[in-house]
Amino acid sequence: MKLLVTGATGFVGKRVSNTAKHKNWVVKKQVRNVALNTDDTIVSDIHADSDWSAHLQDIDCIVHCAARVHQMQERQSSAEVLQAYREVNTFGTLNLAQQAADAGVKRFVFISSIKVNGEQTDPEQAFVPEVLQAPSDLYGLSKYEAELGLKEVANRTGLDVVIVRPPLVYGEGVKANFQSMMNIVRKGIPLPFGAINNCRSLVYIDNLVSLVLTCCTHPNAAGKTFLVSDNDDVSTTRLLRQIAKSMGRPNRLLPLPQRILVFMANTLGKSDIANRLCGNLQVDISDTIESLDWIPPVSFEQGITNTVDAYLKHQISSSDKSQ
Repeated sequence: MKLLVTGATGFVGKRVSNTAKHKNWVVKKQVRNVALNTDDTIVSDIHADSDWSAHLQDIDCIVHCAARVHQMQERQSSAEVLQAYREVNTFGTLNLAQQAADAGVKRFVFISSIKVNGEQTDPEQAFVPEVLQAPSDLYGLSKYEAELGLKEVANRTGLDVVIVRPPLVYGEGVKANFQSMMNIVRKGIPLPFGAINNCRSLVYIDNLVSLVLTCCTHPNAAGKTFLVSDNDDVSTTRLLRQIAKSMGRPNRLLPLPQRILVFMANTLGKSDIANRLCGNLQVDISDTIESLDWIPPVSFEQGITNTVDAYLKHQISSSDKSQ
């Protein structure tokens, strides 16, 4: 198997590349600036006119991880923001897929996003691969449009397109909100999140990578869209308790009733935060399991332990360097 991984220095792309190499696959990595080794492909900007022609010879499969990522602070009504997302996530993706088909690449695995389905689910109403309407989130919309365009490329050229929609991905080296949670737990700051009864699907990075590499070769993957998770939906309360347990820290979660927490957040104009903390976002991966005979190899508890261990080692290393 000869694989091209785009976004190979990113959180997911780096893990895909390293794991594929451990399987003795030949891996070419697309990077934006300086090549890390002779197998790297430098394509500095991914857009509608990027030239991939020199990098696709003899490639069997492309795993397209590169994207303009979601930014929480961006104004959702901005036409400029949507255009920026589309330039990379939609037009850049379709340009690469068309050139891949022209070059004889057999399969194209697209890392999309659960935001294509939406922002949250009703209780016991998990997302499934079918999407009935376009998402309102601009990042999700750019991914949705890419998915539609990829299906057209596949129908026109015969390229095997596989779409994977992950929810929140965590693991060693995770940043953003997940790292912030670990920072708070490590400091022992009491939090009023001890009685949240929501259900959210997460995916540990090695579980995601396991599915992605399965999709590179499995005959049943062609032309399908797969949702992925740890297959163990968790509440915000359980997530924070597991982080604390893996850190060996005391559980300092105060059991403030969820309805009061939501009311307070809404009163302060923080309804989006309340939705992320208390809302549901579940995905149904039964079709993924049945179609590919695949199950997540790492449990939620082990994934959190691995994530926390790497975080603590980094904290110790950073502390040593500052002394």
